[in-house]
Amino acid sequence: MNDAEIIDQPARTEPGEVGLVEPRDFVSIESFLFESGQSLAGFTLRYETYGRLNTAKDNVVIICHALSGDHHCAGIHSLTDRKPGWWNNLIGPGKAVDTNRFFVLCSNCLGGCQGSTGPSSINPATGRPYGVTFPFVTIRDMVRAQKRLLDSLGITSIYAVVGGSMGGMQAVQWGIEYPAFVRRVLAMATTARESAQGIGFNEVGRQAIMQDPGWNNGDYAKSGGPRVGLAIARMMAHITYVSDASMDRKFGRKTVKPKVSALDSMEGIPVAPVAQPASYTFDMQFEVESYLRYQGESFINRFDANTYLYITRAIDHFDLAAAYGSLEKAFEHVEAETLVVGFTSDWLFPPQQNRDISLALLRTGKRASYAELDTDLGHDSFLLESEELYALVRGFLT
Repeated sequence: MNDAEIIDQPARTEPGEVGLVEPRDFVSIESFLFESGQSLAGFTLRYETYGRLNTAKDNVVIICHALSGDHHCAGIHSLTDRKPGWWNNLIGPGKAVDTNRFFVLCSNCLGGCQGSTGPSSINPATGRPYGVTFPFVTIRDMVRAQKRLLDSLGITSIYAVVGGSMGGMQAVQWGIEYPAFVRRVLAMATTARESAQGIGFNEVGRQAIMQDPGWNNGDYAKSGGPRVGLAIARMMAHITYVSDASMDRKFGRKTVKPKVSALDSMEGIPVAPVAQPASYTFDMQFEVESYLRYQGESFINRFDANTYLYITRAIDHFDLAAAYGSLEKAFEHVEAETLVVGFTSDWLFPPQQNRDISLALLRTGKRASYAELDTDLGHDSFLLESEELYALVRGFLT
């Protein structure tokens, strides 16, 4: 792949939008050694880019995705598939991450299921999906794989690396792993270590998957698998991404329409539907139930169950203090200026966990700051429309 292929981007079709984008695949043919000691002969990372790489190649912004995210964080894939990328509100010409100024790159992480090598990929040795024979992956493994991608593009420095939740873990790990390579780190709604509560949530999701007979010890067809278990895992996890206030505001105790019997007819005369006593059934009764079922059903159509197991386990093992001896030792060689953003209603990675990262950096004599946004939208606040957040990001990247 030459530089022209990297720099050339399709013209945007609407003001403020990056327009049509096309994913690319980076294929590494060199052996990759995982932290677990396992290895792969090579791997693929699927990625997208937005904006133009300047001549000096020093305007690169890396976006790192969260657990259920992928490489498609801005723009649309076709005029018929107009679903925008998951951070489209933040990335684009004139937006907080301004593609008139920056060359933005986001890859599906190693271990993912959206084009990057992961448990659902075909093992060339067997001709079947890796399943649970795939090497265990860590946040550090994800970052090291991304570095290979950047090396292949001839990129020798990153202006900034930006991510929320698991993406924030990767962003912080970038600053630790490649201190001379990264100039700015922006981590949101994240933590330096997965808490016991977080591990507990992840374990409930994994058990929902593994107790589903369709899981079959991780050996299932692409069109099958533990669909019920994965949907339940997603439903439970989604509750942790929002807040009580936002759920109550959106749904409250609003009910869905009760089920009715099909229209009968008697000599051509319709018989009125007969309402069922909804209060005395286990059928769906509340709008919030309908919403969570929708979340579960849509998730199973785009995500792999084994990938969910692997990535949640990677999050569980993220503990910078344990890995390096202390947070201060973890940040000892960091050179990047760092901004950590917490959200008051985030109960998955509460503000204190975000603040602890900045405080440890400051104790180590690094350039770091912490911002806390007052919102009642929960953990997913970093993904939602917020002028305050946009101003923070834009200011930090200036």
